[in-house]
Amino acid sequence: MKLLPSVLSSLLWVHAIAATPFVQGADDWSRFRGGDGAGVSSASTPPVQWSESANIAWRTAMPGAGASSPVMFDGKMFLTCFTMPGQGTDSDSPESSTGEDGVMQRHVLCLDPRGGEILWSTPLPSTHDPGALEGFVALHGFASSTPVVDETGVYVFFGTTGAAAFNHDGSHRWTTHLGDKTHAFGTANSPVLHGDTVIINASVECGALVALNKTDGSEVWRAENINRSWNTPLLYRALDGNQELTLSVQGKVIAFDPATGEQVWEAGAIDDYICPSVIEHEGVIYAVGGRARKLIAIQSGGRGDVTESHVLWALDRGSNVSSPVFHEGHLYWANESQGIVYCADTKSGTLVYEERLDPKPDRIYASPLVAAGMVYYVSRDSGVYVVAASPSFRLIAHNKIATDESIFNASPITVGERLILRSDQYVYAIGE
Repeated sequence: MKLLPSVLSSLLWVHAIAATPFVQGADDWSRFRGGDGAGVSSASTPPVQWSESANIAWRTAMPGAGASSPVMFDGKMFLTCFTMPGQGTDSDSPESSTGEDGVMQRHVLCLDPRGGEILWSTPLPSTHDPGALEGFVALHGFASSTPVVDETGVYVFFGTTGAAAFNHDGSHRWTTHLGDKTHAFGTANSPVLHGDTVIINASVECGALVALNKTDGSEVWRAENINRSWNTPLLYRALDGNQELTLSVQGKVIAFDPATGEQVWEAGAIDDYICPSVIEHEGVIYAVGGRARKLIAIQSGGRGDVTESHVLWALDRGSNVSSPVFHEGHLYWANESQGIVYCADTKSGTLVYEERLDPKPDRIYASPLVAAGMVYYVSRDSGVYVVAASPSFRLIAHNKIATDESIFNASPITVGERLILRSDQYVYAIGE
């Protein structure tokens, strides 16, 4: 670890616009999985059932493909997509359109959440080869990292092109290159904000966790040896009162001081590449991942190697892609390929249930959302499963928009009492 000094045109289709009042600033969901990274919504009456002819407030076509989740700040919605030349499409790959001058471009978009209108779309041409849109990369594409936003601007991570900052009017402020390495899995880690810095897990591109100055993109600190880590860092208050920044890498979970990048503690965890992000509740860290699909609970606030002293329990069930969610003393998560959902008791670490969704979904890459005592599981192409957030399994609803064959990889969010879903072609507002 070393410390360093310091509008593309689009299509809009509105199915119907509801008269639900929208309170500006009341629905901020500023980063991947919400402000605390937990995937928990305060909505009290979110939609339970919908179809192509019912409960769709609006649908907006995107100018390019993408898998990033939408975020909200101060009454506006932000997300990303990409366009590239000469790329065909099929039913299992993102749709792509031609970028300007034969160069693949990412786009940062701002939408009005009341009716879905695209307010602006700013392109950022690729500066370094991102690799080929094939294999695993074709399952999610080149715009999989969710933006993070606050009063100072919108911050994104675009893999080999780097991290970038935009003002709220869409004007580009800076881009910082963070490495040119690529991987067959692509990249998907989302940035987080701490004070005057934006923090990026650039495990694929340079093998480091990097903090950049929000004003000009200059490097503030760097932590090396971030190995095989495809997850987004989490900021939280530890049991000892200190703020920690934690992420999961191959073989261990690591906590850092977010102000300096100094490592605080580490605990032996899952010996494989890690895609799901960790979550935290009341000072306990829950990490899931690996092809063996493990789940581990770690008490925060330790120092040094805390494997023997702070690991509370481990369970041989987990997810290789999507992250878990916490609700009333239980964790809920989905197996990405088998269509099985799980519930575990967080005090004892015992498995409460494992149940296969019916009809069985193809794959689940999105992380679940909890709202109003329900867990929303978004599958790639088999619709959304609404399950009771209860230790007794109950499938409440299965919703599929039959006329839409696009792929849903993004994690859902809520805006007011509406559910926002994003596919590789459209953004939907679901609700009366």
